[in-house]
Amino acid sequence: MRSDQRYDAVRETLPMPVRIGGTAVALRTADAVKWLALRSHPLFGALAATTIPRWVEPLGARGALRAALHARRRVPAYREYLQAHYWTDDRSLSGYERLLRLPIMDKHSYIERYPSADRCLDGRIPLRGTEMDESSGSSGTPFNWLRSHGELHEVHLQLSKFARQVIGPEIVTINGFSMGAWSTGVNTAEALKRNGLVKSPGPDLEKIISTLRYLGPGYTYAITGYPPFLREILEYGTAEGLDWRQYLLYGVVGGEGMSEALRARLLKSFAAVFSAYGASDLDIGVAAETPTSIWVRQQADRNPALRQALFGDDSRLPMLFQYNPLDYMVETVNGELVITVNRLCMLSPRIRYNIHDSGSSHSYQTVVEICRGFGIDIETSPVATASPRFRLPFLYIQGRSDSTISYMGSNIYPEDIEQGLSTVAEYNDQIRGFALELREIGDGAVRPCVHVEFSDDASLEVETRLRTAIVERLLTNSRDFRAAAAENPTATEFLIEVHRPGTGPFEENSRRIKRRYILRGPRAID
Repeated sequence: MRSDQRYDAVRETLPMPVRIGGTAVALRTADAVKWLALRSHPLFGALAATTIPRWVEPLGARGALRAALHARRRVPAYREYLQAHYWTDDRSLSGYERLLRLPIMDKHSYIERYPSADRCLDGRIPLRGTEMDESSGSSGTPFNWLRSHGELHEVHLQLSKFARQVIGPEIVTINGFSMGAWSTGVNTAEALKRNGLVKSPGPDLEKIISTLRYLGPGYTYAITGYPPFLREILEYGTAEGLDWRQYLLYGVVGGEGMSEALRARLLKSFAAVFSAYGASDLDIGVAAETPTSIWVRQQADRNPALRQALFGDDSRLPMLFQYNPLDYMVETVNGELVITVNRLCMLSPRIRYNIHDSGSSHSYQTVVEICRGFGIDIETSPVATASPRFRLPFLYIQGRSDSTISYMGSNIYPEDIEQGLSTVAEYNDQIRGFALELREIGDGAVRPCVHVEFSDDASLEVETRLRTAIVERLLTNSRDFRAAAAENPTATEFLIEVHRPGTGPFEENSRRIKRRYILRGPRAID
């Protein structure tokens, strides 16, 4: 097939462009190049490592505007949403300025307000090729999310190509993510079938170890799951007499953040561990850790001044990822990420969607220059010369801004803690307040810790009763937590610390207008 014929074949598979001016040709060309890169591993690796991503980064805003105009034309709910916000398009403005005039949406203002079909292209749910997955809200009411065959196929190709780039051409994947209606486990399995053998036991320690024993050490393994679960796999395998030194292992994790202490623990047995960022209500694979982003994060972990220059005054070390600017337009509004998915194949488009995660983004060149100011050169560092290089923009995540902590793939809300404590009727008069945090318990592992402000001296019996009440409430109220506990009983191992009034984390309450229910961490046990 001649090159012009091949390009015509590519063009026929791409959605028709929305006219947004002279940039339409550049976007169309970028679409075609991306289509080819996802089907050619050498081209995928070459493009990621070159300076081409820097050239196309300015197209992100135009791509987002194109997606918005496409959604206005094809999606009834979005058309009504724009009308409700009195939006009009001013073509005299730049593409970025036109984008900023669009209203921001979130789960409350858009998802809950319009029926699922109205949020889909042409106001209908196509049954063939469509996948529905599920997440749980703070009330325990499940949310269902619809994805087309086209968008899933593109996500699968991206994950497959990324795994080949950072792990190798042929791997055995042991998928430890929860399966069933949850998108991560199902789509990880589907994507990595392109890279080799896949087994999906879910978070079952015994089955994972038996699979490793059955196949033996003669393969390159990718083990997926929540970050703390990988640590449990190592501990369980060691207790069962498995010699980890014989195996070549890579970890692919998601669902929550990961400390560098936990990564260091995992790297005693894994060759590398990569985390990914996505969300059911936004998109599955928005960004991923790369050798470069991990290296930069580790430098920031060792150097508080660099951390502040990169991530601001927050004392936490955020997760640091890289993302494709053609697929996502990332903004920061009031400290929260606002993301547009630029792909026109989205069945239910997300335009300027606020997932309520705290964080921001930097261009690749910005991070290079900040690091150079501290005598650190990404371009000549050992990781740049020895590992696959991705010259892509960076995305950093500080955590949920909606007063939750993320643990074992589920979000824990202060409301659940409050309701759990209230069920212990005999202590209602003594409980004056509470606060929630993630606490390091050693060797990189974390557990939720509930601090309770208690008016009387508390016994061990009191702590036990409070812990039981909180866990029972979460098991009743949160589908995600219930699933995590069923598959991994350690998810219920909460810590309880009881404090006298005005002491510990409650010392500053008298000087606060609003009480603080989330203590950001994780902190280590003394």
